[in-house]
Amino acid sequence: MPEADQIIGGQLGEVERLIGPSVEAMGFRLVRLAMVGQAEMPTLQVMAEPLDDSEMNVDHCADLSRAISAILDVEDPIETAYSLEVSSPGVDRPLVRPEDFARFAGYEVRIEADEVIEGRRKFIGRLLGLDEDCVAISITDSDNSVKEFAVPFKSILRAKLVLTDDLIRETLKKRKN
Repeated sequence: MPEADQIIGGQLGEVERLIGPSVEAMGFRLVRLAMVGQAEMPTLQVMAEPLDDSEMNVDHCADLSRAISAILDVEDPIETAYSLEVSSPGVDRPLVRPEDFARFAGYEVRIEADEVIEGRRKFIGRLLGLDEDCVAISITDSDNSVKEFAVPFKSILRAKLVLTDDLIRETLKKRKN
């Protein structure tokens, strides 16, 4: 059975173009759009977060869901039936846009590349930020040697923050403020 992303493909760009301005006007940034599940009834996943970096809550998700649903019902950019799911990116959020890699510098990340870079495709280490078109990451190997890698942004298949005590502590600190 074909997966949803094989069928939907380029339609996500159109969905982002349609809903992006409204999402931003409501005080949120789109983190990621994805089509998941089987092609017969895929789920359009919309991850968003408040522009002011405050905590995302259930009411935010419900408000966004209603607004996005209204836009997509009128514009109808997806040719097949689907379910809509609006959520927060969570603490161990995906890193999707170049600004994500600059914003979360200093945290531990997991990156998977679509090509071999200096002998590896998977990188888990400290995010150093974005330099030109490459994501810089520092990895401590099993022998405690530290090596820095430059992963071309265009080669990144998946990237996300790793759930660590430091990340949890910083998230809780932000929520208190």
